[in-house]
Amino acid sequence: MTSSQSPPAGQADRPRLTEAQKKENHIRSEQKRREAIRDGFDRLASIVPGMEGQGRSEAVVLDATLQMIREEINKRKHIIEGAKAQGVDTTGWELSPETVTAAEAQQKRNESEL
Repeated sequence: MTSSQSPPAGQADRPRLTEAQKKENHIRSEQKRREAIRDGFDRLASIVPGMEGQGRSEAVVLDATLQMIREEINKRKHIIEGAKAQGVDTTGWELSPETVTAAEAQQKRNESEL
Protein backbone atom coordinates (compact mmCIF):
# COMPACT_ATOMS: atom_id res chain seq x y z
CA MET A 1 0.00 0.00 0.00
CA THR A 2 1.40 3.39 -0.95
CA SER A 3 1.45 6.28 1.45
CA SER A 4 -1.43 7.95 -0.45
CA GLN A 5 -3.62 4.88 0.14
CA SER A 6 -2.84 4.26 3.80
CA PRO A 7 -5.54 5.04 6.34
CA PRO A 8 -5.11 8.11 8.55
CA ALA A 9 -3.03 7.67 11.67
CA GLY A 10 -4.87 5.82 14.43
CA GLN A 11 -7.47 4.25 12.14
CA ALA A 12 -5.37 1.34 10.95
CA ASP A 13 -6.03 -0.60 14.19
CA ARG A 14 -9.65 0.47 14.59
CA PRO A 15 -12.21 -2.11 13.38
CA ARG A 16 -15.10 -0.97 11.21
CA LEU A 17 -18.50 -0.67 12.85
CA THR A 18 -21.05 -3.33 12.07
CA GLU A 19 -24.42 -2.33 10.65
CA ALA A 20 -25.99 -3.01 14.06
CA GLN A 21 -23.48 -0.69 15.76
CA LYS A 22 -24.10 2.02 13.18
CA LYS A 23 -27.84 1.68 13.73
CA GLU A 24 -27.42 1.86 17.52
CA ASN A 25 -25.24 4.98 17.19
CA HIS A 26 -27.88 6.56 14.97
CA ILE A 27 -30.66 5.70 17.43
CA ARG A 28 -28.70 7.19 20.35
CA SER A 29 -27.93 10.33 18.37
CA GLU A 30 -31.58 10.74 17.43
CA GLN A 31 -32.70 10.21 21.04
CA LYS A 32 -30.20 12.81 22.19
CA ARG A 33 -31.45 15.28 19.55
CA ARG A 34 -35.09 14.75 20.56
CA GLU A 35 -34.22 15.16 24.24
CA ALA A 36 -32.45 18.45 23.48
CA ILE A 37 -35.56 19.67 21.64
CA ARG A 38 -37.82 18.63 24.54
CA ASP A 39 -35.52 20.39 27.01
CA GLY A 40 -35.62 23.52 24.88
CA PHE A 41 -39.42 23.51 24.76
CA ASP A 42 -39.56 22.93 28.52
CA ARG A 43 -37.25 25.91 29.13
CA LEU A 44 -39.30 28.04 26.75
CA ALA A 45 -42.58 27.00 28.41
CA SER A 46 -41.11 27.89 31.82
CA ILE A 47 -40.62 31.55 30.83
CA VAL A 48 -43.75 32.13 28.72
CA PRO A 49 -46.58 33.48 30.87
CA GLY A 50 -49.48 31.06 31.21
CA MET A 51 -47.49 28.02 30.14
CA GLU A 52 -46.06 26.94 33.50
CA GLY A 53 -47.57 23.75 34.86
CA GLN A 54 -49.51 22.87 31.71
CA GLY A 55 -49.17 19.77 29.61
CA ARG A 56 -46.77 20.74 26.91
CA SER A 57 -47.64 20.57 23.27
CA GLU A 58 -44.82 21.97 21.16
CA ALA A 59 -47.33 23.71 18.89
CA VAL A 60 -49.03 25.34 21.90
CA VAL A 61 -45.68 26.47 23.34
CA LEU A 62 -44.64 27.97 20.00
CA ASP A 63 -47.97 29.72 19.55
CA ALA A 64 -47.89 31.16 23.08
CA THR A 65 -44.28 32.27 22.59
CA LEU A 66 -45.08 34.03 19.32
CA GLN A 67 -48.05 35.75 20.94
CA MET A 68 -45.87 36.93 23.84
CA ILE A 69 -43.18 38.23 21.50
CA ARG A 70 -45.74 40.11 19.40
CA GLU A 71 -47.17 41.69 22.54
CA GLU A 72 -43.72 42.71 23.73
CA ILE A 73 -42.92 44.24 20.33
CA ASN A 74 -46.14 46.24 20.47
CA LYS A 75 -45.40 47.39 24.04
CA ARG A 76 -41.93 48.47 23.01
CA LYS A 77 -43.34 50.33 20.01
CA HIS A 78 -45.79 52.25 22.26
CA ILE A 79 -43.07 53.05 24.80
CA ILE A 80 -40.88 54.45 22.03
CA GLU A 81 -43.77 56.48 20.62
CA GLY A 82 -44.48 57.89 24.09
CA ALA A 83 -40.84 58.72 24.68
CA LYS A 84 -40.57 60.46 21.30
CA ALA A 85 -43.70 62.48 22.13
CA GLN A 86 -41.96 63.67 25.29
CA GLY A 87 -38.86 64.64 23.35
CA VAL A 88 -36.68 61.73 24.47
CA ASP A 89 -33.97 60.63 22.07
CA THR A 90 -34.88 57.03 21.21
CA THR A 91 -31.89 56.39 18.99
CA GLY A 92 -30.91 52.76 19.43
CA TRP A 93 -34.21 51.71 21.00
CA GLU A 94 -36.07 50.99 17.84
CA LEU A 95 -36.64 47.63 16.26
CA SER A 96 -36.17 47.21 12.57
CA PRO A 97 -39.22 48.21 10.50
CA GLU A 98 -39.31 44.65 9.16
CA THR A 99 -39.66 43.23 12.68
CA VAL A 100 -42.48 45.61 13.59
CA THR A 101 -44.29 45.01 10.28
CA ALA A 102 -43.99 41.23 10.63
CA ALA A 103 -45.30 41.32 14.21
CA GLU A 104 -48.26 43.49 13.20
CA ALA A 105 -49.06 41.26 10.20
CA GLN A 106 -48.93 38.13 12.35
CA GLN A 107 -51.15 39.76 14.96
CA LYS A 108 -53.73 40.61 12.28
CA ARG A 109 -53.63 37.05 10.92
CA ASN A 110 -54.16 35.68 14.44
CA GLU A 111 -57.08 37.98 15.06
CA SER A 112 -58.72 37.02 11.75
CA GLU A 113 -58.39 33.31 12.60
CA LEU A 114 -60.35 33.75 15.85
